[in-house]
Amino acid sequence: MGLKLKNVLPMFVFLLLASTAKAQSAALDVTSEKYGGKPDADITQALEKAWTDACASTAPSKIVVPKGTFKFVGTTFKGPCKAAIEFQLQGTLQAPVDGSQLPKDDTWIGFDNVDGLTLSGGGTFDGQGAESWKNNDCNKNRQCKSKHINLRFHLLTNSKILDVTSKDSKNFHVNLLKCEKVEFNGFTVTAPKESMNTDGIHIGRSTGINITATTIGTGDDCISIGDGTKDLTVTNVTCGPGHGIAIGSLGRYPEEEPVSGINIKKCTLTDTSNGVRIKTWPASPKDSTASDIHFEDITMVNVGNPILIDQEYCPWNECKKGVPSKVKISNVSFKNIKGTCTDPVAVKLACSPGLPCENVELSDIDLKSNWNF
Repeated sequence: MGLKLKNVLPMFVFLLLASTAKAQSAALDVTSEKYGGKPDADITQALEKAWTDACASTAPSKIVVPKGTFKFVGTTFKGPCKAAIEFQLQGTLQAPVDGSQLPKDDTWIGFDNVDGLTLSGGGTFDGQGAESWKNNDCNKNRQCKSKHINLRFHLLTNSKILDVTSKDSKNFHVNLLKCEKVEFNGFTVTAPKESMNTDGIHIGRSTGINITATTIGTGDDCISIGDGTKDLTVTNVTCGPGHGIAIGSLGRYPEEEPVSGINIKKCTLTDTSNGVRIKTWPASPKDSTASDIHFEDITMVNVGNPILIDQEYCPWNECKKGVPSKVKISNVSFKNIKGTCTDPVAVKLACSPGLPCENVELSDIDLKSNWNF
């Protein structure tokens, strides 16, 4: 009996491990016969079917979009799913040029209520937004119609976005809402500086977000940090063109949540209209806070306003400028910020007269103006 166990038990374990490895490594290729996706054709149904299968799998699975260009009308991939999913985009997904063809008014691709998503593969999400920018008047019309966000993440947890590109979104490139423990690494955003309202990564009401080794060039804020954001780390990000890295704007709506624990380090901003800034609206509908915000080891290259606290932020002149902001800003530091700027004022701290800023530290600031006096 002992001899049989010595021979049979290892074989049983080997077969079990082989079976498990096979189950975990199975790839759902959208161009396979099962799903029927083809290059230069719409693969919306193929991707939706692959997602349904992956989401139902009790073992980790991988969806593969191979190299090539594929049309994709758009959808929201919904969870919860039974195991982790890797969505590997090796090729390019193209949105319709005409936004009216997309199924949702404000989203091209969404991931909703998913735990353990990995978005990878080196591919590109091409929003084909040039026509939409021409018809976008959001810089002067508060009631403008919302355009489509390339990637919308809602209730995403324990997830990674690695080595993929968002290109020419019709609106924001990425929007995170109510997400937790999400990492961006090797992510790229690319759009021309004239692209309207195309924030690179916008974060709201999310905790534990980590953005590193990321390159963002766009027509608006490279990273914008909305209310309710906590424990955000931004490291080794290259920004430009764009409007810089911004906390806010805050204090516009009555149900906003506090912002805290923001750490932005070792970033380079080039040819941006702003550097690092905190912006809040005057006449806020209720008290709120923005605290423990730290900018350190930042390089500015031909940046308009490198360091800015603006509690009189009022685009379109649609606010009561004489009424102080009710957002309390405290425990903020700007350390080791160096480079060149194109505005005669390198540092501007316009704090609220109603709730003055508290514990704001500036150290090792070395900014030279290229302004032609």
